[in-house]
Amino acid sequence: MDCIFCKIAKGEIKARTILETQKSLAFLDAFPLAPGHSLVIPKNHYEKIQDLSSADNADLFETVHKVVSLVDKITGSTLVAVHNGKESGQEIPHVHVHLVPRSSRDSAGPIHSMFSKRPSLSDKEFDDVLNKIKSN
Repeated sequence: MDCIFCKIAKGEIKARTILETQKSLAFLDAFPLAPGHSLVIPKNHYEKIQDLSSADNADLFETVHKVVSLVDKITGSTLVAVHNGKESGQEIPHVHVHLVPRSSRDSAGPIHSMFSKRPSLSDKEFDDVLNKIKSN
């Protein structure tokens, strides 16, 4: 497999490691959006969150919990983001959690600012979406 995150997890590509567990790895993003931008990955390859084993999921988010406290000390506010699939913006098909220090001067906005074409749903459409999600 030619996955850059798998290679980082195996030590084949150098990374600036923040924290490592048996199942997860946290390191500085090589192409940061802000100083301190970090990534937390499971060492095993999974493309999407729902593919994670229970043990890898628990370890990944326990690691996120620990590292976000460290990253948050940079500016006092941290964006925690996961792109779960190509259409959501996931560029590398390996689960990874972004921890991006934020400030009022960073030119990024809230999540709603990412979407210029937002739907206006009726009550029926909300109910239809809810039922579709719950029926899966």
